[in-house]
Amino acid sequence: MTDKKTDADSPAPDADITNAWHASQDQKSKAKKLRLFASGSWIVAIGTEIAAIVLLLKNTFDSGNLVLLIALLVVIAVFAIAGSLLWKAANKHDPASKTDKVKFFVQNQLGVIITLIAFVPLLALIFMDKDMDPKNKKIAGGVGAALLVIAAMFGVSLDPPSTEQYSQDMNECAAQIKAKVPTTACSPAVAAQAQEIVDDTEAVAEATKSDANPNGLDVVYWIAPKDGATKSDSKLVFHLCEDVSTLRGKVVNSGSVTEAYAQNAVRLTKQIAMEQRQCGFAPAE
Repeated sequence: MTDKKTDADSPAPDADITNAWHASQDQKSKAKKLRLFASGSWIVAIGTEIAAIVLLLKNTFDSGNLVLLIALLVVIAVFAIAGSLLWKAANKHDPASKTDKVKFFVQNQLGVIITLIAFVPLLALIFMDKDMDPKNKKIAGGVGAALLVIAAMFGVSLDPPSTEQYSQDMNECAAQIKAKVPTTACSPAVAAQAQEIVDDTEAVAEATKSDANPNGLDVVYWIAPKDGATKSDSKLVFHLCEDVSTLRGKVVNSGSVTEAYAQNAVRLTKQIAMEQRQCGFAPAE
């Protein structure tokens, strides 16, 4: 069954493409590298904590070596902060979706979680150590607690990015580009895909010009997502009309280029001239 629009002969209005944004391969690659570096930094932080705990259990700090203990605490903080900053940068390239609340929380607050793991056990042992010099315990514990707070502040994400927010930004960005107004919504994370929507919309309009529609159309056709899903798992191609040979015998959806992108139909057919003939549009001279 074909999903037909009642206004298929006129340009469609901009649509809400919430959930349509997806990280590109380049963005995913950058995010993966940043997360690997972040993981490495956190491993160093926790490894340093383990080393400090071992030394603490060996009574290394009972009557001295305060400078060494503070140095270890500083190293933990530095690498915990570095890991958190790298992880946040990765999330900007490949954010989580708010639909999975657990994943969204863990992915965006992992810096705080790791910081607590890297500090709390060691600080607990410092404050519980009955053999350590009381003055040194107070100094080391105070420094450690302060470093924990500082590192946690770098780890927390108060306004984390999400695919939903990027989708909204991309839609606004595309609308601004189409209207040729200042692109205040075009952050680097969404600008490329927004520009692709605009470019494809213009290409479709150019390819569908006719005497009846001298400005062309913003209506395209693509294979509907399987099993009634709202979005296809794999990237699809969209076409100029439902009568092209590629779509024959298929369940087809139709809508604007923006709506096509929302269902992961993100590439205009390369067979423009052929489809113009099949759809009754005169190929450009």
